[in-house]
Amino acid sequence: MSLAPHQFWQTIDAPGTHVGGVTDGWVDGVPAALPDGREILLPIRILPGDGSSAVASLIVNQASFAVEDALSQAMADMLTRIGVDVVVGVPTLGLPLANNIARRLGHSRMVALGTSRKFWYQDALSAPISSITSPTQQKTIFLDPRSLPLLEGQRIAVVDDVISSGTSMAAVLTLLERADLAPVAITAAMLQGTRWQEPLAAWRDRIMAPLRSPRLQLVDTKRWIPAD
Repeated sequence: MSLAPHQFWQTIDAPGTHVGGVTDGWVDGVPAALPDGREILLPIRILPGDGSSAVASLIVNQASFAVEDALSQAMADMLTRIGVDVVVGVPTLGLPLANNIARRLGHSRMVALGTSRKFWYQDALSAPISSITSPTQQKTIFLDPRSLPLLEGQRIAVVDDVISSGTSMAAVLTLLERADLAPVAITAAMLQGTRWQEPLAAWRDRIMAPLRSPRLQLVDTKRWIPAD
């Protein structure tokens, strides 16, 4: 199936709707399966470099509300089994998911981390952060010191959109550690490839996601197959 860029992430399809795989490869999009087997077609995005590597992309704030709700419900179901008191959202695209999930868990609010420094923020509650989608942009992530009373002594779940290289989430965990906070769960809408497993090795038993997608490598002029 060939879709225009704005048509991805808009529908949830029946199991087995999208063909392709390790042998046949994919051309435009890669299906990722929800826990119940339904599929979301993700566009292939070529990574900077020689054009031979790519990822299956998920941009939550460009998805339909139906897709966002399905992902949020699946993530909330995972957290319900663990039991959490407060949800911490990672900017930027983890924030709409964190809001959605916190409501589904019956919470009255969530706690948002930020990358825009307010004058009352503290260096002690900050950490440098970067991501695979913005590799040249070095940012700083902050925890508002006024949010600390909401987190201390609570069972915390960290919510993000995608974990890929693991560097962004490692920065978040460093930030929380500086505040003497250790989450009981880390959930993302999607785990992308396997490179995140090394930097987050100490946290692997707490990481969960409803979707998984491989990194991709080019095998001819247009077909992509899993690389890891």
